[in-house]
Amino acid sequence: MEIIDYSIEWARGEVFSSKVITLISVFVLLCAAGFYFWGKTAMARAYWMPLAVSGVFLIVVAGGLYYANHPRITNFQEQYKGNAELFVKSELERTAKSDRDLNNIVYMILPILVIVFAIGAIVLTGVNWRAWLITMMLLCSFLMIVDGNTKARNAAYRTHLESALKP
Repeated sequence: MEIIDYSIEWARGEVFSSKVITLISVFVLLCAAGFYFWGKTAMARAYWMPLAVSGVFLIVVAGGLYYANHPRITNFQEQYKGNAELFVKSELERTAKSDRDLNNIVYMILPILVIVFAIGAIVLTGVNWRAWLITMMLLCSFLMIVDGNTKARNAAYRTHLESALKP
């Protein structure tokens, strides 16, 4: 398999992730509607707004992921045909930056946020606070799962890129 094929597969994997996030966001919005229309307790009624905000946020994330990576499928082919070595070097730089960003955000900031939200959910007793904090814990956890998969995909792609530079 040529490096361009791995590059295209990587981009398709990112597009697939955006579709999964979209599906989950629709589910989250349906849950928000369920809590809004059928929630009977104060806690159940408190969940509709944080779930709706989270669902919209996930749609924005999915849209950004899709629109950032879908054009790459054709752009990769054009760049590779233009100068294959330059393409591989630029992809190595991009994946290295992406890896640094994922390490900083996914493996440092999101776990800290989950801990802070968990402590807040224990300390704060209001139903609205708890609903928001629990929803944010779930959102951060979901983003860690998705971004963990992205990190694994980037690592595999980077390995292929590095082997393409070796003679």
